[in-house]
Amino acid sequence: MTSSGSTPKSARFASRQPVANTPCLPPAADAIGPDVQALRRFRVIFNAVRSHFQQVEKRTGTGAAQLRALSILRERPGIRLSELAQAMDVHQSTTSNLVKTLLEREWISTTQNGSDRRVRHLHLQTAGIKILQRMGGPYIGVLPKALSTLTPHTLQRLNSDLDELIAAMHIDDTAALTPLAEQL
Repeated sequence: MTSSGSTPKSARFASRQPVANTPCLPPAADAIGPDVQALRRFRVIFNAVRSHFQQVEKRTGTGAAQLRALSILRERPGIRLSELAQAMDVHQSTTSNLVKTLLEREWISTTQNGSDRRVRHLHLQTAGIKILQRMGGPYIGVLPKALSTLTPHTLQRLNSDLDELIAAMHIDDTAALTPLAEQL
């Protein structure tokens, strides 16, 4: 203590130890507007998806879209390119590029059956099976998995609200058929 009876400034600050991993808590929900609350929720979702993609790639050495394609091929051997695009809910040109990469890595192969030689059937190869084994089962992304747990009523309400948000942003929705892994 100093002669005036107070603790010296250096002693006051020395007694404060930084707390490791203490989150910076946001203001109470009622102190911010609903627009900021919604923005924060989108941040949580986007960060969770991005983190999931990073974990998947670290674990398997490949991206989420490729894993999804390999999973579908394991479930549906001999599937055609157009059917794979539909199963993944992505544009056929996106699937074509994805399949090209999988063929180059020799994770899949193609065969042509029947009279139409343009139709290629896709098959999982041993190297592709080994990639899937690193995941421990069929692969589905964290967001599609979570959405599949919601009730039809909740999904209907969510879709309606998101349509309203998309309209308010005045954006083109053509990215709807591009995998999130390619967008984040």
